[in-house]
Amino acid sequence: MSYIVETDSLINDLGRVAKVRSEVANCLNQMVATLEQAESEGKSISGELGLEEEIEDLNIASKNLRQGVFRLLVLGDMKRGKSTFVNALIGENLLPSDVNPCTAVLTVLRYGPLKKVTIYFKNGKSPEQLGFHEFKQQYTIDPDEAKRLEQEKKQAFPEVDYAVVEYPLPLLEKGIEIVDSPGLNDTEARNELSLGYIHNCHAILFILRASQSLTLGERRYLDNYIKNRGLTVFFLINAWDEIRKEMLDPDNLEAVQEAENKVRQVFQTNLSDYCQVESRNVYEERVFELSSLNALRLRLKNPIDPLEKTGFPKFMAALNTFLTKERAIAELRQARTLARQTHTRVHEAVERRLPLLSQDVKELQAKISSLEPEFNQLADIREQFQDEIREMRDRKATAIADSFRNYVLNLGNTFETDFVQYQPTLTFVDALQKGKREEFSVSFKQAFEQYINNKISAWELTIEQEMNDAFSQLAKSAANYGASYSQVTEKMSEKLIGQKIYTPTGSEEENSPAWASWAMGFLMLTTGNVAGIALAGAGFDWKSILVNALGVIGIWGFLTVFSIPLIGITGPLGIALLGLGIGAVQADQARQELIKATKKEFVKYLPQIAQEQWTPINQAVKDCFDAYEREVTKRVNNDIKARKAELDNLLKQQGSQEFNQDAELKRLKSLDSDVLTQCRSIEFIYECLLTSPA
Repeated sequence: MSYIVETDSLINDLGRVAKVRSEVANCLNQMVATLEQAESEGKSISGELGLEEEIEDLNIASKNLRQGVFRLLVLGDMKRGKSTFVNALIGENLLPSDVNPCTAVLTVLRYGPLKKVTIYFKNGKSPEQLGFHEFKQQYTIDPDEAKRLEQEKKQAFPEVDYAVVEYPLPLLEKGIEIVDSPGLNDTEARNELSLGYIHNCHAILFILRASQSLTLGERRYLDNYIKNRGLTVFFLINAWDEIRKEMLDPDNLEAVQEAENKVRQVFQTNLSDYCQVESRNVYEERVFELSSLNALRLRLKNPIDPLEKTGFPKFMAALNTFLTKERAIAELRQARTLARQTHTRVHEAVERRLPLLSQDVKELQAKISSLEPEFNQLADIREQFQDEIREMRDRKATAIADSFRNYVLNLGNTFETDFVQYQPTLTFVDALQKGKREEFSVSFKQAFEQYINNKISAWELTIEQEMNDAFSQLAKSAANYGASYSQVTEKMSEKLIGQKIYTPTGSEEENSPAWASWAMGFLMLTTGNVAGIALAGAGFDWKSILVNALGVIGIWGFLTVFSIPLIGITGPLGIALLGLGIGAVQADQARQELIKATKKEFVKYLPQIAQEQWTPINQAVKDCFDAYEREVTKRVNNDIKARKAELDNLLKQQGSQEFNQDAELKRLKSLDSDVLTQCRSIEFIYECLLTSPA
């Protein structure tokens, strides 16, 4: 297995997926054209069939398929070789990688016919275009400066939002987009920079370094933002070749193997918790040992070097399988579901229309009037589901807001025990010496921020599970209400034409009304969220709503409440603690006194935080359910409206003019047949992708 073979395979497979996406998008567009033409012609004949919702969904799905890319987010701490890895992956020395933290700004690498870099700024400043050399010069900082900024929890370029690097590379042209993030730390500003992309990416490439087993900072980041959140993560242990280089006798293959096995065992022990998918350990499928710098050197010398001893071929094969098999198939399955549902809707409308063409206006009017109880039943089903969503909303919003209040109020009970692991690494004896107190103050505040960060992240993870459970329950309810809804619409058809309408048997999402399938999470393509997977059965990204809402209300912002008290603790109190002496015992006593003093200030503000944040958190949770309810209600209302319009249009045309029934019969049957043919075309394309060799 060689890198070139696997890269060519990935590029070919990505090209094939892009072609399939385009073909399916074309089929969806043909469906749209067919439906729009049919509705236009129907206006002057027997009336439209009320297919506006189907046309809108098909248009959105087609657009999203054409624009879809596989977005990869590269995460990792400083000095892990993130930019070197990206450069090796694409085979070009594009991103600054000679110093850390490399670009120091979040950089999106995507395809463009021309080589260019665009810097996007905050606060409305116009974007700036740079050459690659200028980009590397202006947005790279040296290690000493990076270390200082890291200690001060500051960004290198706070005015910059992100950079976009466009380059005409085959890998990018075939649908890969790479997001290279700055190094990890616990500041709100930088985490927000990366977190904004996490849920909008298909996969996360988390870069580690062979010479450093999982650090506390890396573990903290994984625990806070990655673990148990349904994300696909590839762990790339970089600089694997350095294990051999650092040995006394690098030619002793047995000793090298033993050293590598020890490192391998350490990482396997540390990463196993993050490689669990539905109770299955996927470590072998998600963890790879790479030598990025060596790979980059080889590729710059020889673009077709196989990179056989760098680990890249194995990783590329796994990435290929994930993107072009697992994700592409899941994405196109949704398009197939939408196409099938569209045909079902058209088929039912045509089958209802055909027997009614020969009926006179009075008889038709009587039948339509007889459907009023059924239309009321459809409205009742909508209202019952609305009530359930609102009841769930109010219950969860109160429970989650209460849980935050109780969680915050209880932090003081365990503070002294919990804070031990966050204590500054700076020697406490040195910290109390003259000239060191400011340095210690910075370290202490950083430790306190990490403590708060971790505590809030732990709470957020518990509420994510609550929200997942809530939307899973709503998805089940949507299926039940959808089944009841279908029973009513079947009864309506029987009252109109005296018989049931036969529809092909399909899966649950295809047999359910379109609005119910959306509510169950089967139609993500019609929401524009191509990058995401249906979360807990909800066909929209409630996590983004919740995260954005919490970000706006500023849960993290409550750290500022403690900024002045902390200065007071580590300043005057620090001076007072000098009287205890500088021996080890006295230093430990001083540290304990400092933590007690911090707890005293901390506990003082907890009721204020608990009270102030209850209402915003309550509202943030409600916003998630309200967004869900609005979309469900809109879709049910549109379905009811379309069904009424379908009959009203026929009644109107029947009463206003005569039309050739045989010609209209032929037109409607042709419509049904054409949509079925287009639907089968999508099914054929999908099956070909499904059965194509790996």
